[in-house]
Amino acid sequence: MQDQFGRRIHYLRVSVTDRCDFRCTYCLPRSHRDFETPDAWLKPQELARVVAAFTGLGVNHVRLTGGEPLVRPELTEIVQRINELPGIEDLSLSTNASRLGTFARDLKAAGVTRLNISLDSLDAATFKQLTGGDLARVMAGIDAARDAGFAPIKINMVAMRGLNDHEANAMVDFCLSKGLTLRFIEAMPVGAGGQRAQDHYMPLAEIEQRLRDRFTLTPTAMHGSGPARYFQIDDSELRVGFITPQSQHFCDTCNRVRLSVNGDLYLCLGQENKVALGEMLRGGASDSELQAAILAGIARKPQRHDFLDAPTAILRPMSALGG
Repeated sequence: MQDQFGRRIHYLRVSVTDRCDFRCTYCLPRSHRDFETPDAWLKPQELARVVAAFTGLGVNHVRLTGGEPLVRPELTEIVQRINELPGIEDLSLSTNASRLGTFARDLKAAGVTRLNISLDSLDAATFKQLTGGDLARVMAGIDAARDAGFAPIKINMVAMRGLNDHEANAMVDFCLSKGLTLRFIEAMPVGAGGQRAQDHYMPLAEIEQRLRDRFTLTPTAMHGSGPARYFQIDDSELRVGFITPQSQHFCDTCNRVRLSVNGDLYLCLGQENKVALGEMLRGGASDSELQAAILAGIARKPQRHDFLDAPTAILRPMSALGG
């Protein structure tokens, strides 16, 4: 699939739930209660059918997201069904790792190939303040993922001025010690939480310079479909990535679309245009009709987000689509 700007779309991010067991300040405000009801969630077989429509059009990388995907009871079944689809080359998952201690081996056996783990602080009190979660459980989950054989494991840290940016070097040391990949991410003004997080926004050029003051950063590449710019740290095995949706947007190379838990196809994280594929599916649409709607949607994919021009335009929380 190609959009009107010549970008090849081969990456689908699938939200299996908009709920989460954490309340990260930039993602899911503690006051938020407007979740989709479980009867609106696409069932595992429905999700697999919609994803099959995409793989039939050339999508080969699927990432399962949330909210927190591990709060979805049928997650292992969803993984198995998607992993069995022809054309899937990469089935990855984003998680906060709080439940990986229980599910890491099952996810590996079901077909998940790679993990991205959110970790915004190494200090238990700061972590609790930012996420509402238990850092010890996350650390146990990371160890369980390593023991299950996941590699690489990418750690995602949203860098926020005055909250956790002072931990950048400590996070590098942690990832060096554990054999993990590290990615710094700029906060995005998506939903009420993301808009409040802009008070702590910092361009990642500042973090990059701090690391350059300590290490030699050599440009490199890593397997994956994401927009990170990667660097090798000194002569180590550590790769550090920078994801800069605000200061250096990467819209010109965007290769992805997003499916919400109720089957709405979002064409851009920073726009509200969508295609109601779930509604079509439950209304009796054929596979060819689903694919025609997907292609029509891709033809309308915006050229770029409006984070800078309209930072308060996106009302849904980040948890609705998993970033």
